[in-house]
Amino acid sequence: MEITPSEVARAFVDRINAHDVPGLVALMTADHRFVDSLGNVVDGREAMKGGWAAYFGMVPDYKLAAEQWLADGSTVVMLGTASGTYSPDGSLDPKRRWTTPVACRAVVNGNLVSGWRVYADNEPIRQLMRGGS
Repeated sequence: MEITPSEVARAFVDRINAHDVPGLVALMTADHRFVDSLGNVVDGREAMKGGWAAYFGMVPDYKLAAEQWLADGSTVVMLGTASGTYSPDGSLDPKRRWTTPVACRAVVNGNLVSGWRVYADNEPIRQLMRGGS
């Protein structure tokens, strides 16, 4: 059954917020392309399987809070905030919590996400990674 691109993108965000790596993989095309806010590119569903697992290990409470959804054909944009706790040791120390405005763009092909791009200011988490607060 075909679902709308908006429904696919919402399901993808739901899987991100659940930290469900197998669920994310199931929603990606084999040639999925991820682009982070610095322009770094990761190609392929299998590469992103490891990428999401590593990110959820580093930010175990990562969440996307969508405030607005915009759709144009197969492209869906989510506007809102990203937040989490930088956790190099597995603890959720409130001093390492961060939040930042975010926009995410999904390109949907059928019932799968072929592209996911994040636009966000990563300085809050970068500062924590450098040992600042």
